[in-house]
Amino acid sequence: MFGVESPDEIIAEYNREPNTTSFNDERFKNHLYLNHQTGDLIITNITNKHTGLYKVEITRKTSVVIRHFNLTVNARLPVPVISSNSSQCSSLSSNCSLSCSVLNVRDVSLSWYKGNSLLSSISVSDLNIRLSLPLEVEYQDTDTYRCVLNNTITNQTQHLYNIKDLCQTRSADVYCCCGFTEVVIQLVISALVGVAAVAFLIYDIRSR
Repeated sequence: MFGVESPDEIIAEYNREPNTTSFNDERFKNHLYLNHQTGDLIITNITNKHTGLYKVEITRKTSVVIRHFNLTVNARLPVPVISSNSSQCSSLSSNCSLSCSVLNVRDVSLSWYKGNSLLSSISVSDLNIRLSLPLEVEYQDTDTYRCVLNNTITNQTQHLYNIKDLCQTRSADVYCCCGFTEVVIQLVISALVGVAAVAFLIYDIRSR
């Protein structure tokens, strides 16, 4: 028998006399095999839809034996992705904003480590479209960082050995904190001011 809260639905049944077997649940269609000699029930190609409470009931003429089993199935964890949220023109500070993220995970924890030291962690139990954990580091930092995604069974780790692989320092010749339109406006204004200054200088010379 199988059930999420209480196992009350028969999924497989074997009767020694008259030697019959039946399977009764669509969730287990083509997933079950019952060994007539030992009574073993084998679930193949198991997925998280098979998570739940199972009950085995063996009925004899003079006794009934009942056993309960709680099964939890976790999907394979993806490798987390580390990305930079900082652009060359995003800030005048020496810090870089990193983000570690994963998609479509549940019952997991996402953590940042600096060497072997835990920096921050976040946990979710429900299915999320995107789970993300931010981290601020310095551009010149030479320490090794890693982002770890784990559940009760296993984990996946993404390493960041060199901060400069993701965080690039701002070049001196880059117009920062401005979009393309703002840069063009500033250039036009500077040009007009320059022309006006030259015209005023020429007028002043001629008038003298």
